[in-house]
Amino acid sequence: MVIFVKKNKMEIISGTWHWAISGFLIGLIMLSLIYFGKVFGMSSNLRTLCSMTGVGKKVPFFDWDWKAQRWNLVVVAGTMLGGFFASHYLSNDTNVAISEVTIQKLQNIGIEAPNSKLLPDALFGNNLFQSPKMILFLLVGGVLIGFGSRYAGGCTSGHAISGLSNLQLPSLKAVIGFFVGGLIMVHFIFPLLFK
Repeated sequence: MVIFVKKNKMEIISGTWHWAISGFLIGLIMLSLIYFGKVFGMSSNLRTLCSMTGVGKKVPFFDWDWKAQRWNLVVVAGTMLGGFFASHYLSNDTNVAISEVTIQKLQNIGIEAPNSKLLPDALFGNNLFQSPKMILFLLVGGVLIGFGSRYAGGCTSGHAISGLSNLQLPSLKAVIGFFVGGLIMVHFIFPLLFK
């Protein structure tokens, strides 16, 4: 199977990768984490950061050995730096591949087409902070995400990547819940919020 055909070196890095390559690389990382006895997840870093402040003396949930999770903080830092570097230096100016039906549905609720951006300004622009309604959405959404990841025992990356690769049944249940909740949100709640 030929995935990259006559592309220059920059196009290979900045272009979209075939799912098989990305999946293979994620699989290799997960095998190495299993080998070293590590568990991947982003939301657990919030607990690590809180533990580093010493709040564990007052709140038992944060009283644990955060130094054992230093490696995961490096993953977070690398994710942020990599995302910044990729979005500022490796992005091309072509539109994100979204179906015309989706673009039309988004425009019907006031969200513009991507226009060479990964994220629409209506949802991720600085103008959000000028609207009390959007500030309320951000605050409520942040609380729900924080509560949900704690209640589920991890975030989407922890369950969908780490938990499923370890064949954990609770992670399978959580991932099914994430997908069902996402479908309900996108098809029923999201249009009501933005009309």
